[in-house]
Amino acid sequence: MLPSEAPQVAQLIFESTNHWYESKGFGAIFSGQPDDCLLFCDVYEDLDPGCCLVAIDDETNAIIGSCFYHPRSTHMSLGIMNADPGSNRKGVAKAMLTEIIEVAKRQQMTLRLVSSAFNLDSFSLYTKQGFAPYSFYQDMFLDVPETGIPIEPIFGISTRPATCDDVDAIDRQERAIWSTSRKKDWAYFIENQRRIWSVTVAENPNGEILGALASVNHPGSNLLGPGIATDSSVAKHLIQAQLNQHRGRSPVLLIPSNQPELVKAMYQLGARNCELHVAQSLGPPPEIKGIVFPTFMPETG
Repeated sequence: MLPSEAPQVAQLIFESTNHWYESKGFGAIFSGQPDDCLLFCDVYEDLDPGCCLVAIDDETNAIIGSCFYHPRSTHMSLGIMNADPGSNRKGVAKAMLTEIIEVAKRQQMTLRLVSSAFNLDSFSLYTKQGFAPYSFYQDMFLDVPETGIPIEPIFGISTRPATCDDVDAIDRQERAIWSTSRKKDWAYFIENQRRIWSVTVAENPNGEILGALASVNHPGSNLLGPGIATDSSVAKHLIQAQLNQHRGRSPVLLIPSNQPELVKAMYQLGARNCELHVAQSLGPPPEIKGIVFPTFMPETG
């Protein structure tokens, strides 16, 4: 993607994503304007300049597909992928995916993604290329009152806003939980130069970081995540703290379905399910020894 093409890519993300959900009887995912989706171009270019592929129609020179990817030291993540609805059966998505798989192979990296379990075409696209599921998530949303929600005290766990001095400790804990490193991402969220991020850390009385949870508040994305936690109690405390950064809004977060205690806690807070997502890997999947919250801004498989 050339910098001048970002508005076209944003328009494609807006229109193709809404088209798919509306064609299946769901509401539009993006309720604002196409320019809101410039968020994806801006954030991915901030983190990894030049890591967005576009597909061009040879006859019209129009952009008919886009896909972001995100190299990290431990793996590569596949970001949001879109194809123009009018380009069905042209193999646009497969062509972009094949190219990114080759990039990952050349760098000898495992490629990860998180995709909708509702979209069987997407699921088939990935599994035909050898991706295999390793974790299942419930997309849950919660209407946060203007007054916020009370934070239930949990013995031995406290939360506070993250600082740049926490990045190394967050990275050590993340490596321990699922052998994944994304220091650049955490530093970017905490520095918050675009003024849209919030990051909370949880720690024990000795000051050891037990987890971290970020969130984004933007017309193009209102999500909790990414995040990590050593257990459900830490995860619940982090979620409560971050929800209070979204007073009067209805943020979405992805809860691992194999954590029934945490799922129950979310229902008790009033959360409701809105979609299902599956994490997949092309290459060895991560072993998760705790709780991991994925997100779509940026993709953090």
